[in-house]
Amino acid sequence: MKLVPSSFQAPERLETSDFVIRKLMYDDAKWDYESVMSNIDIIRKTRGGDWPTSELTFKEDQIDLAWHQREFECRHSFAYLVTSSDEQEYIGCLYLYPPGFREEKSKERDVDVSFWVTRKAYDQGLYPILYKTLDGWLKSSWPFKTVAYSNKELPE
Repeated sequence: MKLVPSSFQAPERLETSDFVIRKLMYDDAKWDYESVMSNIDIIRKTRGGDWPTSELTFKEDQIDLAWHQREFECRHSFAYLVTSSDEQEYIGCLYLYPPGFREEKSKERDVDVSFWVTRKAYDQGLYPILYKTLDGWLKSSWPFKTVAYSNKELPE
């Protein structure tokens, strides 16, 4: 089942003064894996859930990224990489899933959204900035009327 109507063209990129949000690709696996494995504590603190674990392998991460890329292309879900505005630093990821994907309560909404940033980005105050940017982007550029954020910790 597609998350968005067939007539909707999902954006592959958003540039702001603070960061770039772009489609997560299989080719990002090395960068992604290093960032995920060095930020397990902050990911689990903010996003919640039982992913990632210290047992995650590079091969498993490659499979995850290939799956995210295919899901994006099929319009079933959308995963994005967040980088610094010069695209030299990995900041985090965000995910747009079908309602109910991560939390039962999101079934009554149009989309289930989660996101995370690295410890460095969190300490620099980018977590609430990403949340506000993401919320505005979803309301202005996507066909969702209601959004459920399934993160364990949301900025105020």
